[in-house]
Amino acid sequence: MTTTLIERIVQREWDQFQRTNNEGGRAACQGNWPVFQQMRSSQFLTWPEPLLTSYLADLTEADRIGRNLITEKYGRMMASTAPAEFHANIEPYIPQLSKERIAQQERIISQQVAWAADFRERYPKLGQAMRVLTTSEDTPAATSFETYLRGELGTYSQATLDLYTQFVEQLAAQGHNLTEETIANTVRLGGFADLAEAEAAQ
Repeated sequence: MTTTLIERIVQREWDQFQRTNNEGGRAACQGNWPVFQQMRSSQFLTWPEPLLTSYLADLTEADRIGRNLITEKYGRMMASTAPAEFHANIEPYIPQLSKERIAQQERIISQQVAWAADFRERYPKLGQAMRVLTTSEDTPAATSFETYLRGELGTYSQATLDLYTQFVEQLAAQGHNLTEETIANTVRLGGFADLAEAEAAQ
């Protein structure tokens, strides 16, 4: 069931990604289904089924009303990478987030940035292949992990964000690291036995 859910989510995201207009024409990654499938599946393989179900409902509802969550995610990232353009051309056309909502997202982001930093210390070679870590490192050409996550969380329905918050809090309470679990999935899908083998191969 979970595998089917993930396949449906990744396909819906891909379809929305194909309809995302990129400044300067179509981005190379928009034509790379295998990498997109690997990266997105790696993330969703960590998620519990109720969270997957809720996010699939978000994507389905977005399609129904003509909203594109992938376009919106990249638009939200521009608040950091291209602020003038964001405030002029994007902010007026996307849902505004309440102060409470932003605070909820920032608590998640703080935890996930800490996990990513911890992972990079323990797996420096794999860490080097990741995005830069924090919003302070953003440039017009490079979007950090923190900014990407902020953009993505901003597109979730409140129901999905609440489930995601529970998911992150539970992982933290159990001493897990979501970055590590996600990248472990990525390297397995890429043909490695585990993180140690992938790190050694870099």
